Amino acid sequence: MKQETLFQIEAEEYTARQINILNSPKQLGHCDIDSEPYLKKLGIDILNKKQTIQFSPNVNEAIHRWAPYVQGFSASFVQSVFDQYIYDYKKPTILDPFTGCGTVQVQSKLNGYKSVGTELNPLLRFIAETKLNTWDVSPKELLKVFNKLDLSKPAKAPLFLKSEKQFSKEVLRNLEIFKGGIDCISKKTNPNIVDLLNLAFSSILVDVSNLKRSPCLGYSKSKKIDPHAPYVLMNQKVYQIIEDLKIIQNEYSDFISTPSQVVLANSMEYNHSNEFDLVITSPPYMNGLDYVINYKIEMGWLNFAENQKELKKVKDEMVVCDNVSKGLIKNFNPVYTNDWIEDIKRSIQKNIQRRGKYRRQDMPSIVHKYFDDMYKVFKRIVPKIKNNGRFILVVGDSLIADVYVPTDLLIARIGNELGLSIEKIEKARNRRSGQIRSYKLRETIITLRK
Repeated sequence: MKQETLFQIEAEEYTARQINILNSPKQLGHCDIDSEPYLKKLGIDILNKKQTIQFSPNVNEAIHRWAPYVQGFSASFVQSVFDQYIYDYKKPTILDPFTGCGTVQVQSKLNGYKSVGTELNPLLRFIAETKLNTWDVSPKELLKVFNKLDLSKPAKAPLFLKSEKQFSKEVLRNLEIFKGGIDCISKKTNPNIVDLLNLAFSSILVDVSNLKRSPCLGYSKSKKIDPHAPYVLMNQKVYQIIEDLKIIQNEYSDFISTPSQVVLANSMEYNHSNEFDLVITSPPYMNGLDYVINYKIEMGWLNFAENQKELKKVKDEMVVCDNVSKGLIKNFNPVYTNDWIEDIKRSIQKNIQRRGKYRRQDMPSIVHKYFDDMYKVFKRIVPKIKNNGRFILVVGDSLIADVYVPTDLLIARIGNELGLSIEKIEKARNRRSGQIRSYKLRETIITLRK
């Protein structure tokens, strides 16, 4: 009879997932080591260049701070790119194919640079467009409209979002009153003012809810919200916007009319009419962050989605995440692959079988679809980059079922195969794996050149 070890006895107290984590060969591992074979094949090295690239510093920056956004990068990083190439491009035209809340384009406009963006999420497109194209709104007129909101006709909260669970009864009532007031604004009013008030309203929703976003949206047991919080935070946000409009109109008046457009479109399908000097973006990462569900509260309240089916439709059109519908993956028919992807898929499949249980049995296909989607984006963009132009991406790598996925190096390879040279790859910061916390991942800046 086989003797039980102490570990085997103790392991019975753990879940299957916890046991897989404890037994993972990637405990205390490091992406730098696992990247070596790929770097050798590409013939490049990764440079260490620590810098702030996350969105959080934007909360103190005019215009950028109008709406919270967990996944974006910092305005200071975008500005550092502009400063780096100030002698290469006199008046560059900028593209961000994953616009998000518009950080790249807002910073472009603050420099007087023409910009174009594509964004598939209608809420984020609305936020970006509002942050870009309301700079000429009169601060006095905005305050006047806000102070005269008709609060006698409350709107109805979106029922499909389970609003009564997401907000306390008193807070929910006050949100309905505010939304009703915004919806009743006269049609003769400057539509940009209505957009600014809707943006302000959307920006406070999670703060006054029973939810938190850190980074995924979920319930918080510890939050206690004062019933009057919607009034307080709406006032604060509107006055913040007014303050920023004054700054813009005083200090950046020459750039107010700079062309800035965000197209509601799928970057895998959209054909650009412009040519670009700089493409700066941060595509969705290959992780469990659902970029639609994370903003479902705002999408519902601002009428960008009326039911879960509409949310799902947007999600299924995006670059894939691992919370995508199984039917979409089942019907996946790739147009691109390479030997790295196929090796990674085989290793993931082998490890899933070894474990016996995994959250997505179709994870190999999800990984493949992610790079297939990114290939389609590149196919649309690369022909529109001017000679000597650059494609700059901020991306993070992944660890999936104990298999290292060098997302940055695979994306760089795709660009290289489509005619771009790999100018440099810089590590901006270390990250932690969501599965094996002791495994070190990285976030990198890829610079490709035409």
